Order: sequence, then C-alpha cells, then structure tokens
Amino acid sequence: MEMAVIKTGGKQYVVAKGDAIFIEKLAGNPAAGESVVFDEVLMVDNGKDTTLGTPAIKGAQVKGTVLAEGKGKKIEVVKFKAKSRYYKRRGHRQPFTKVRIDSIA
Repeated sequence: MEMAVIKTGGKQYVVAKGDAIFIEKLAGNPAAGESVVFDEVLMVDNGKDTTLGTPAIKGAQVKGTVLAEGKGKKIEVVKFKAKSRYYKRRGHRQPFTKVRIDSIA
C-alpha cells in the first residue's frame, strides 16, 4: 500500500491513494472538481522501501481532487470572570477543504 506524509496548512497528514481528507482551506479557493498538487512531501512508502525527506523530498508530488469546501461545526468560546460581571461568548466555524487523493509520485 502506497502511503505518504504531506504538509499543508501548517499540519502534516498521512495519506494513501483514494483517501478523502479534510485539510485547512486552500488559498485561491479551488472549486469542486479541480485538481490540486501538494509539493511538500515529507515521506513516501511504496510497500517495499521508504523514502524520507530532509525535510521534504525533491520532485515528489501528491495529486488530489477537491471534493468540497465548507465550514466545520461551531465551537463556542466563553470568557468568564467570577464576581466582576465579565462574560463574553463567541462562536467560531473553521473553514476546510475536502480533498480526495488521486496519486502519489
């Protein structure tokens, strides 16, 4: 089974061909159906041998297709201080991009 570790949006993801992953929103707002290329590949394992980058592997690419863009579930941020009548409440929904991994090269 071919696997890779990619870095995007300040996070690292372990991916394999056919996986659908939720990543941080991509710059440029690609529409659903567009292809994206991840150039920052940190590791590739094809089942026989493993290639590690220092820190990235030169020439390695992971290609994927954008499935959807959206926002995650709402989280509530509450700030409260007892006995001082201080109470703040905010909500936040993190934007994401859903990508299907097509090939690892």
